[in-house]
Amino acid sequence: MTTTRLESGSLAPAFTLVDQDERTVSLGDLRGGRVILFFYPEAMTPGCTKEACDFRDSLAPLQAAGYTILGISRDAPEKLRRFRERDGLTYDLLSDPDHAVHEEYAVWGEKVNYGKTFMGVVRSTFVIDEEGRIAHALYNVRATGHVARVRTLLGV
Repeated sequence: MTTTRLESGSLAPAFTLVDQDERTVSLGDLRGGRVILFFYPEAMTPGCTKEACDFRDSLAPLQAAGYTILGISRDAPEKLRRFRERDGLTYDLLSDPDHAVHEEYAVWGEKVNYGKTFMGVVRSTFVIDEEGRIAHALYNVRATGHVARVRTLLGV
């Protein structure tokens, strides 16, 4: 398990996962373009819905600036498909059920909720440049207001 957080300039860990329609998506296939990769705990929960809908609502200006948006969670493709349809999400959601990619990006870790410690997803977003390097690594972000912060950071 990777516990060292990724930093700007480091190579983004490569991955191949399936999306909500069980199509294969590889980070390497997106080389040459810019990618915003966001990890969220669980589809169809209030915070994750807020964040996903904020990305949906900001999709046009982000795409116009050359960004591909991808969400990653541990949810099965079927649940991702329902989430995408229910909330009109117009970008791909990727399934990482064994959290291997979460670990590569150091977003699987200890969390505390109501005094209980457990392993879970640390809500995080990565901006990856055309060469496949991390331009921005944003760990432990809040669902509300996060997308606006990303847009400000990117000048979009």
